Amino acid sequence: MGLTETDSVIVGAGPVGLFQVFQLGLQEIAAHVVDALPCAGGQCVELYGDKPIYDIPGIKVCTGRELVERLLDQLQPFKPQFHFSEVVSSVERQPDGRLLVGTSGGSQFLTKTLFIAAGVGAFLPRKLKVDGIDAYEGRGLFYRIPEGVDVAGKRIVVTGDDDFALETAIQCVPRAASVALLHRRDSFRAGEDTLARMRALQAAGKLQVVIAQPAGFREHGGKLAALQVVDAAAKAHDLPLDLLYALLGISPKLGPVADWGLDLERKQVKVDTESFVTSEPGIFAVGDINTYPGKKKLIACGFHECVLAAFGAAAIVYPDRKHQLQYTTTSPRLHELLGVSPG
Repeated sequence: MGLTETDSVIVGAGPVGLFQVFQLGLQEIAAHVVDALPCAGGQCVELYGDKPIYDIPGIKVCTGRELVERLLDQLQPFKPQFHFSEVVSSVERQPDGRLLVGTSGGSQFLTKTLFIAAGVGAFLPRKLKVDGIDAYEGRGLFYRIPEGVDVAGKRIVVTGDDDFALETAIQCVPRAASVALLHRRDSFRAGEDTLARMRALQAAGKLQVVIAQPAGFREHGGKLAALQVVDAAAKAHDLPLDLLYALLGISPKLGPVADWGLDLERKQVKVDTESFVTSEPGIFAVGDINTYPGKKKLIACGFHECVLAAFGAAAIVYPDRKHQLQYTTTSPRLHELLGVSPG
């Protein structure tokens, strides 16, 4: 991949990262957004996508997924470029003061400003603790549901205990040759309705619930053929499979941020609250990943941080411009940027 020159790179496509795109847009700063997950939303969608949120200004109640959809709609006029399923792996200061940012996917950006909006770090899927099995990731083993994979006639094993894992197993039943749901104990974190539907399929013999721990695997012809499990009686047996969906949730990892030379406090990035700049000029931190006296880990607080960080970035991107506070209610320039006509 070639080198992309840009005014800003945002690490994290959760609610705060998305609102940072909007605030930068109001300052005429274009953004590239990098996220480890395959879509926008971050922990807001991954952890409570369907749960209600009651403390977003002006919105009585919305789910995490609905909030993300609204933010994506709001930032449309600024047309950010998203780079999903990538982790920022390196940040290097260049002689001209800009930052060379590299990702795990091979993308490279030469940027004037960098925003860390990665929540408590990059949210990555929890992996199966089975030696050697990750060699089959993407070809039999999946930590997220892949697009375009037909389960018809296939033997499916799903590991996990939450709504997503159970719903995945339930949805596979009508087309798959067999479906097994694997968990270490006969207790699940899913909602009552999902759990009832799973139990009904189990009682009808259409869904096998296996209470055991994964211990190994078998392969045949270079393909993943079975997951070896051990039950509570220490008895081992195989679960034959064609597809293994390991839906074990996600885990936050600070990851490469820890190696960027920033001042940290208990794995959080220290910032100056005037513009939420870090100890490195041009690198800002907003949302749950930063820390300062009085910090509160709320989405509303993250939104406030984005506004001041955008003004801080504007001073770097446009050093010769006089930066005056303008209002979206009255500013012709902001109306033009937003593509709206004042009513």
